[in-house]
Amino acid sequence: MLNFIYYPVSAIMWFWHKAFGFVFGEASGIAWALAVVFLVFTLRALLYKPFVHQVRSMRKMQEFAPEMQKLRAKYGNDKQKLAAEMQKLQSQQGVNPLGGCLPVLVQVPVFIGLFHVLREFRPGKTQNYIFGASEVESFNAASLFGAKLGAWVTMGQEQLAALGTSITSMLIVMIPLMIAAGVFTHITARHSVARQTEAQLANPQSAIMNKLMLYVFPIGVVDGAPFLPLAVLLYWVANNLWTLGQQYVVYRKIDAEEADKKAQVIADRQARAPRPGQKPIRPETVARSEKTPGAKPVARRSPNADGDGSAAGGDDGAVQGETERTEVTGAGANGSGTNGAGAGGATSRPGATGPARPPARRSRKRR
Repeated sequence: MLNFIYYPVSAIMWFWHKAFGFVFGEASGIAWALAVVFLVFTLRALLYKPFVHQVRSMRKMQEFAPEMQKLRAKYGNDKQKLAAEMQKLQSQQGVNPLGGCLPVLVQVPVFIGLFHVLREFRPGKTQNYIFGASEVESFNAASLFGAKLGAWVTMGQEQLAALGTSITSMLIVMIPLMIAAGVFTHITARHSVARQTEAQLANPQSAIMNKLMLYVFPIGVVDGAPFLPLAVLLYWVANNLWTLGQQYVVYRKIDAEEADKKAQVIADRQARAPRPGQKPIRPETVARSEKTPGAKPVARRSPNADGDGSAAGGDDGAVQGETERTEVTGAGANGSGTNGAGAGGATSRPGATGPARPPARRSRKRR
């Protein structure tokens, strides 16, 4: 029924056994043990990206957890509306809740496939999926420091003696591995709990799950190890060791990325901030290209304003013409009147030297 799992698992294990058998010998217990360990490493390497996606999804869910609490408080009585709003919020944030469960869900069939393949290495078996009869016999004959890889403690003394080992030999090898599996499970759980927010730690359900992860699961690994084959125990230790190292690498990478983002935000904010002693520039103070209606006109200086006040010949005529143009301009701006001066306008004197006087303002009468 699950041959689509058993064949790939056995094929990966067969490849690594051939690789290490070339070095240590195909009948060596070290070659078979390393084949199991690197089977775990291969599968976990394939699941590296899903694990990173899982960590990022959990981090995003922690960021908008307050918004989810608001939705629960607002739509607590309407389950359908709450589910729709939660799904909408998750889609906006780009978070998939199932992404956090993917690595665990993938490891479960792998563990089942490995357990089944190792259980099929029985004496007298002619084939075990990819492995042939000679390879099955080699696995049953291989031992790791006197313990058989396919045997477990609860098999009984008679069956262990038939395989060429004993309970004492099995316990000498399995007890250190049991302790290592429990310790690695506990440390991995502590790393996960340490990254939870204060709100999650204050949640009673999260507190119960944290206690289970920290204490119950490691004790369960130690207590359940005698019922598992030695090769499965090797798988469990290698899996927890890989998880511990992978968490360390991935968490440091993500923390470094977030630190760089925060530093970039601070740098951009400082770049936009005014320098010490500099007046801040606001958008509304930027010079406008068009004149504002009602603004006071600014008189321009005449080109001859810096002259010496006297000119000969053609210079006098130029000054006279400039004065006449000024008079016409003043008359048009302030109204019409005699000699180009309106009511309240200023009349320029012909022949006067120096800059033209700006037109006087019209006095307003108070009613």
